[in-house]
Amino acid sequence: MQVRTIAVLGVAAFAAACGRKPDTPAARSDTVPPAPRAPANLAVIEGFKTPESVIYDVDQGVWFVTNINGNPSVKDNNGFISRLKHDGTVDSLRFIAAGVGKVTLNAPKGTAITGDTLWVTDIDAVRGFNRKTGQPVATIEFGNKAKFLNDIVAAPDGSLYVTDTGVLFDAKGNMTHPGPDRIFKIGTRHAVTVAAEGDVLERPNGIAWDAAGQRFMLAPFGGTTIASWVPGKPPVPFAKGPGSQDGIEVLSDGRVLVTSWADSTLFIAAAGGNRVMVSKVASPADIGIDRGRHIVAIPLFTLDRVEFWDLGT
Repeated sequence: MQVRTIAVLGVAAFAAACGRKPDTPAARSDTVPPAPRAPANLAVIEGFKTPESVIYDVDQGVWFVTNINGNPSVKDNNGFISRLKHDGTVDSLRFIAAGVGKVTLNAPKGTAITGDTLWVTDIDAVRGFNRKTGQPVATIEFGNKAKFLNDIVAAPDGSLYVTDTGVLFDAKGNMTHPGPDRIFKIGTRHAVTVAAEGDVLERPNGIAWDAAGQRFMLAPFGGTTIASWVPGKPPVPFAKGPGSQDGIEVLSDGRVLVTSWADSTLFIAAAGGNRVMVSKVASPADIGIDRGRHIVAIPLFTLDRVEFWDLGT
């Protein structure tokens, strides 16, 4: 498969963004500070197969991209995970691939990293791979407990929380919602329990940990209420989105970054009104963040590409 890279602003622009010092306090000055820069499109990487999720591995300086490569609900064992270099160019298109080295991957979606393990949701299972070698290290089967495992995030105690959107896709790609909507917890010795359940979750899609607030943030695909959530308690409304939210991440300054299929945007969610950061990104799925360089990677699900944006501020 040919992978085509389109350098939107050129290598120099991406290099400048990559070289930015993370979170360096600005020097004191009596002059008026410059206005915040608008987000800039750094690069567009093509050649993926239904890319659903991106995650940045800080230690290795690489990006991982999950590729469903087919129907999101079908166990066809042809999914794969790509590894990209620090600057977004492809290092290994099929770094982890179904059928290679005893790997099973049907429709890989959300990702999380704990220690040396890259965790990936896969319809009704969560699979673990060594993030350095790509070798499979664990499989956690949910069986008939799960319908559509979607996003996954690690809590500070090492446990994993996984959203189940409760949907199914038929052979023609039509979506139904048999439910139930759930959030699972994977705890000690990979024990799986239901942490939350019900229509109030509104087909939960993205989930992220908010360290400052000591809570999870939830992006629903079936509603408009972006919510905060503490296990054992009901979700609390945080902001209103345009609908069909997918990816969600919390920036180092506490702002909540969300994608929406409804209006093809990446936006900052806030109770007082959302701020659109990037528009005209069709089918924006589960974003990845390099917080040190303020770069976001947006997988465009139906367009088979990943766009890299410098958030600017």
